[in-house]
Amino acid sequence: MRELNRVHLSGLRAVEAVGRLQGLQPAAAELGVSVGAVSQQVKKTESALGRTLFHRTPAGMQPTAAGAEVLTHLNRGMAELATAIRLAGRGQEDRLVVSVAPIFASRWLVWRLSDFHCRYPDIRIRVEPDVALVNPDEKDVDVCIRVGRGGWPGVGAEKLLDQRIFPVCSAGIATCLTDISDLAHVPVIRENEALYGWDVWLGAQGLSADILGEGPTYADASICLNAAIAGQGVFLAWETLACPALDLGQLVAPFPQRFPSGVHYWLITRQSGLRARAIAQFSAWLKEEMEASVRQWRSCDVMQKPQQE
Repeated sequence: MRELNRVHLSGLRAVEAVGRLQGLQPAAAELGVSVGAVSQQVKKTESALGRTLFHRTPAGMQPTAAGAEVLTHLNRGMAELATAIRLAGRGQEDRLVVSVAPIFASRWLVWRLSDFHCRYPDIRIRVEPDVALVNPDEKDVDVCIRVGRGGWPGVGAEKLLDQRIFPVCSAGIATCLTDISDLAHVPVIRENEALYGWDVWLGAQGLSADILGEGPTYADASICLNAAIAGQGVFLAWETLACPALDLGQLVAPFPQRFPSGVHYWLITRQSGLRARAIAQFSAWLKEEMEASVRQWRSCDVMQKPQQE
């Protein structure tokens, strides 16, 4: 391994990060250094190797043919180094890091973790709130739960659940809704950058989102749900978000129809074998809990709204 003496490890890390993340800026963010520092590390590494690894283009850093070949081995090598460090630094089969969207964590997961702890008291769970796609074999993460359409390159994702959507609102607003066309006469709450829109739910019934009234817009679905609970309007929510509030009587579903959004919940787990037993136990428990939730939600699809007085 004398070849390693030719190049500093920090330079190889920079090259690998730039290639994997496809840019200087995201690589700098991951490595915790400036963009200029990453650029200099890449240049020094290219000089030490005597090869140009990237084309500098207006679109960013594009690997050369030689760079692509080097990156194939660097990616694999850095992943192995990361695994070795985790084994040496943590070396604990009883601790799992679970990366999950904050909304899913707060509205569904944390309410059920006590059951997991009762079943597996020797396994500790650390919940990391995040929505960005993570490859567990490259990060300090064991399990990821993500919402999306799948097809992510470089990770193995198992579909957990089809996300179904339906309108929810306060009991007071529900009294104004006897027909879907009544949505034109009540405030409609909207989420910025939602993965789907009202056209999905309305389109399944041959209707257009043009019938909708105006209403407030909020940054994320959790705020939108709270706005609906506060009586600010009707929100198009999904089951894992809204059903707990329905069970508590904080919201009602004025219409019985629930339709797939085209978005799904996915389970992404570490493939390296590190903490394999604990990952398998958590994954099996998660699927069991989700199946139980789905049975509960879909046994009472039709939520009765209050009768008008």
